[in-house]
Amino acid sequence: MQPDPPVTVDVVQRVKSGKAREFEVLLERIINTASTFEGYLGASVFRPSQSDDGEYRIVFKFDRLDHLKRWEHSALRQQFLAQAKNLTVDAGHFSIITGLETWFTLPAKPGVPPPPRHKMVLVSGIAIFGINQILALLPLTWLAALPALLQLLILVFITTTLMTYVVMPRLTKLLANWLYPRR
Repeated sequence: MQPDPPVTVDVVQRVKSGKAREFEVLLERIINTASTFEGYLGASVFRPSQSDDGEYRIVFKFDRLDHLKRWEHSALRQQFLAQAKNLTVDAGHFSIITGLETWFTLPAKPGVPPPPRHKMVLVSGIAIFGINQILALLPLTWLAALPALLQLLILVFITTTLMTYVVMPRLTKLLANWLYPRR
């Protein structure tokens, strides 16, 4: 059976000039309605940094993909999307994030779709290999007194922490031209 993981939906919408106020009202109604659906965990709105930009990024979180799908296929959401067409320049960009994609977010372009999976696997594998090589060089004698399973758990947490906060943000920025060609 396929696991049903927590999901994040990243929505990028460009609002027509002069329609920001109406879009804000509609956005509030959308978020309030979504919050009544089972599994809703929250939403964040990133407004345009400049008044003439018009690009909104909205992030919805649900506890399970199944609950997200119920929201996405609901009649209420479809009505909201129809109303949004009058306020936005296009249908917008929607992407569902369930896993490694969060390691590949460019800080300057948070709404950009993730790179192809084969590139994410390659970059993640190289990064994990490098971290493990560095950890093997460190004096970790304090771990030897612990049971093997606990040693492995600690090393996994160290690797994951370094991947999330140190290595992947820098590696994604360094390899941005290869990961996100012509975007």
